[in-house]
Amino acid sequence: MTTPTAKTLHIDIVSDVMCPWCVIGYRQLATALQASGTAYEIQWHPFELNPDMPAEGQNLREHIAEKYGATPAQSQQNRLHMTQAGKDVGFTFNFADDMRMHNTFNVHQLLHWANQQGRMHDLKQALFVAHFTHRHNLSDNNVLADVANEIGLDRTEALAVLADQRFASAVRTAEKNLDRAGY
Repeated sequence: MTTPTAKTLHIDIVSDVMCPWCVIGYRQLATALQASGTAYEIQWHPFELNPDMPAEGQNLREHIAEKYGATPAQSQQNRLHMTQAGKDVGFTFNFADDMRMHNTFNVHQLLHWANQQGRMHDLKQALFVAHFTHRHNLSDNNVLADVANEIGLDRTEALAVLADQRFASAVRTAEKNLDRAGY
């Protein structure tokens, strides 16, 4: 990303870190913008793919079968396609049979906090890697705090943000506003 100027393109991205196509699409966009020399600024906005997902999450294959009706063969083919698309943009997907879909409400609260410190983009990218490359449990507050710490944010404060839910209302309001706007 570049420092915003009067000629900077402002791009809003509504996404969830559970969405593989979000990281692929972002990387394709960033590559195109860099190749064109366009100055840009990205603002990430919260979206939960599965707001009713329980804290323990769900096996990804089971989730895809239930939500989209995908057969195991279709699911495998989709994963192979996503893995190749990831390679094409320099991102590593490490899909596995035991991979899980997680509830991301706390993820979005942590991203909201990181935004106040000018680090939302960095945290978003680190969370994509934590989930898809390292298969970390993003429903676990300790894991989230560790990822925040890896990019230079205070781990203790990250845990406090997650424990006291201080940004819960702000995130819910943003999600509702985006939903009303048709995102």
